[in-house]
This record gives sequence, C-alpha cells and structure tokens, in this order.
Amino acid sequence: MLKAAAAKAYQTGLALIVGAAFVVSPLLAGARTAAEQEPQAGVSADVVALSDLPREGRATYALILSGGPFAHDKDGTVFGNRERILPRQQRGYYREYTVRTPGSRDRGARRIVCGGSVPQQPDACYYTSDHYSSFRKIIE
Repeated sequence: MLKAAAAKAYQTGLALIVGAAFVVSPLLAGARTAAEQEPQAGVSADVVALSDLPREGRATYALILSGGPFAHDKDGTVFGNRERILPRQQRGYYREYTVRTPGSRDRGARRIVCGGSVPQQPDACYYTSDHYSSFRKIIE
C-alpha cells in the first residue's frame, strides 16, 4: 500500500514538472538578455540604408526631418519602448511615425521610431516592418 502511494505521488510530481515546463519554456524562448536588448559599443546592430527603405518609408523619413505634416494623430507621439528592443533612454526620448502600407485600411505595421531631443534633428531613427517586434537602425 505504501509503495502504491509513493508511486502515485511520484507520478503527480512528474506531471506537475512536465506541465510547468510546457508553460515556462515559451516564455523563456522569447526572453531577451540585457546584451541582446542593448547593442554594445563597437557592435553593429541590424541596420538598413535609407535608400533600401520602401518608398513610403523614405517619404515618412523626409517628413520627420521637415516637421510634417503627418497623416495620423499618433505620428510624433512618444514611443514608450516597452518592448525594450531599442537602447534604453528616458521616457519621451523616442517618437513614433507611421509608414503608410499600401492597401491597409488602418495604420498597418510599419513604423519609424526616432530618438533625440529635437524631433526634426533625431540622434537615431529605427525602422520596423513588424509592429515593434524588430527594429533596424536607419543609416543614410
């Protein structure tokens, strides 16, 4: 009888561990280390040449530098960097802008996010085509 109870407890414990592994493993797979979140000095991040952006991206970039006008109310508003993919900065450093997606009925997934104290003279700008899941630094 004691052996049966021990076996049952072992099976229950094993089932809990396996179940926990199924719950936790997707979370760990998507986790990013601090080194992955913030490029280190001397290490190049993913980049994209301004000339390689889609036509709509180049147009948005030109509007950013000229101060607008922008098509969407959300353009030029603070980007919170909640995804922690861009280098960490104080809140208000980054601003987001919509890159028009032909055929989309809403703002679509494409954005340019720029950082700096003067919006028309950004320190750096980043392009995302997948709604903040990844960014590439724009180089001229």
